[in-house]
Amino acid sequence: MNPAGRDCQAGGGGLSEGVTGGAKGLWAGIVAFGIWGVLPVYWKQLEFMGATSLVAQRTCWTLLALWPLLLLRRKGISADRQVIAWHFLSGALIAGNWLLYVWATLNDRMIEGALGYYINPFFNMLFGALWFGERHSRLQLAAIATAFSGVLLQMPGVGHFPWVALALGSSFSLYGVVRKRSPLGALDGLAVETTVLAPFALAWLFMAHSSVPQAFGESWPHALLIAGTGLVTAVPLLLFAFASRNIRLSTLGMLQFIGPTMQFFIGWKIYGEPMTTLRLLSFGLIWLAIALYGWDSLRRRPLPK
Repeated sequence: MNPAGRDCQAGGGGLSEGVTGGAKGLWAGIVAFGIWGVLPVYWKQLEFMGATSLVAQRTCWTLLALWPLLLLRRKGISADRQVIAWHFLSGALIAGNWLLYVWATLNDRMIEGALGYYINPFFNMLFGALWFGERHSRLQLAAIATAFSGVLLQMPGVGHFPWVALALGSSFSLYGVVRKRSPLGALDGLAVETTVLAPFALAWLFMAHSSVPQAFGESWPHALLIAGTGLVTAVPLLLFAFASRNIRLSTLGMLQFIGPTMQFFIGWKIYGEPMTTLRLLSFGLIWLAIALYGWDSLRRRPLPK
């Protein structure tokens, strides 16, 4: 989930900033991806709202959670029209990703959503080659082909084309591509994105609900859960931003699989989503592709002096 709005591609340097910073960065990454892994359980508690209203609320409350941090920092955001335009596009991409992710969770397609975030790194590799001239080794190309084979097996495994997984994986990668065009960091970038999206989110909430109490579930427990969407969105994103500045990007890439793995088992074991033999074989190929990619990254890492 992976929203990530996860500015992995826009993060800081690839090397850690010392042993202490590296350890803190590692734990920050683990906690961030762990939160994203269990978020489907949180969204399930809000299924009374519907996916579109939930994403609209999430946008507004995330904005409210971010602006106090910006005020405490006492530093303004410098963004010209071009930067705002890039963030309007990136905001539209991440909002679409959020909407599809929440819809999949509420409609018992959590495992297919997990597949989308498993294959997201391979979309990153593909788009990196297309737009940024990045080259891939033979083993990485083999990993991409293996992952693609796993995706193809989803069709007979679930009985339909896995459009949810492909849309989630590709939209999040495209979000990363657009974020690379902006000079803003994770906090500032997310603040601009939610600011430009907030008017649309508020307009939807006013149109979809006849009263303010109805928009908040007409009970205090529901209202508190809705208000909490801002924190559960902002906290892992900020932890992720810290991790991306303090650990290797290759390490961060491996940590990324914590989230969809937890989502996979939650959908399967807790919510009883179907797991056929073909579907399990499909995920087996995806995990093999991840192992190939991880092995290639490790063997290419320079030895310490």
